[in-house]
Amino acid sequence: MIPKIALFAVGLIAAGGAAQAQEVTLRFQHFVSPASGSPMYFMEPWVEKIESESNGRIKIELFPMMQLGGRAQDQYDLIRDGAIDGGWIVPGYQPGRFPEVEALELPFMTPKSGELASVAAWEFTQKHLMDDFADIHVIATHMHGEGIVHKRGPALTVAEDFRGLNLRAPTRPATLLLDKLGATPVGMPVPAFPEALAKGVLDGGVITIEMAPSLKLDELTDSHTDMAGDRSLYNLYFIWAMNKAKYEALPDDLRAVIDANSGAATSALAGRAYDLGDEDGFAVLVESGNDIAVLGPEETARVRARGDEVTAEWIAEITAKGYDGAALVADARAAVDAAMAGAADADLRGAAATVADD
Repeated sequence: MIPKIALFAVGLIAAGGAAQAQEVTLRFQHFVSPASGSPMYFMEPWVEKIESESNGRIKIELFPMMQLGGRAQDQYDLIRDGAIDGGWIVPGYQPGRFPEVEALELPFMTPKSGELASVAAWEFTQKHLMDDFADIHVIATHMHGEGIVHKRGPALTVAEDFRGLNLRAPTRPATLLLDKLGATPVGMPVPAFPEALAKGVLDGGVITIEMAPSLKLDELTDSHTDMAGDRSLYNLYFIWAMNKAKYEALPDDLRAVIDANSGAATSALAGRAYDLGDEDGFAVLVESGNDIAVLGPEETARVRARGDEVTAEWIAEITAKGYDGAALVADARAAVDAAMAGAADADLRGAAATVADD
């Protein structure tokens, strides 16, 4: 007969083994086509990496196009409340709720590289925004690359060409800029944009190059206009996040897998996905034969002047609400400058290494 104490020990070992082998299924949701840049180059590889590094103990089901329900605007609350386990959030889709985020979304604030913009976004988030997102678990924060004007009819050639156009605007700062330029901005999330174009509700809108293929902008619009220089006309701030209780309920070793795929490096990868997607999108636009243009330096300067007005008015507005608007803008610019300087230093080191190898 086996002593009771031995049976108890065997039971503990078995229970420990079961806990060690615990498997978790997480449901993550986003609101764009799986054929667009962020799902292809960030979300899906991130899911595969989590599953691999957890030895299959974490399974993540990724649902595009809001298949689990709700609207793109609802994502923060869906994650916070546990309706979904995680996913993609655009705070700007709820204007006024997270006002400090807008410092990064001001006109011509960020570089045209999604990767560099995302390095800056993570730095700014750590300094100013983590308390705003305390009721979710933030995995990464990122931004996209070039935001350009897609429209029916010819490309923009002068700043006045914005006047009278009904244009989709993704954020409040973008709305303010388009209004300054004489356009009629229409706020809407990505999924609603193609239908509004097809119905003639809009003349066009501002959105990334990488979204062009999945939204069929090569068919629904005729021209695509970028601004001169190294800064983007507008940008959008994103969060990749989990339900906080779900994250905290994970076994320590599985939380460690999530943690190893979070933070600054993951944010940079999320931004780089847009850069890769921009390359794909640009190729589609070229193949379409549509008019692809860059507004000249002088006209871009005139657009930037309107953007400077938006920034000055935003600083005054948010300061009146009790924030230090000037400090937020200064910190956003400092984070962007540091990211761009770091990339330049890396390029120089790479060039030096190449010369040394030669």
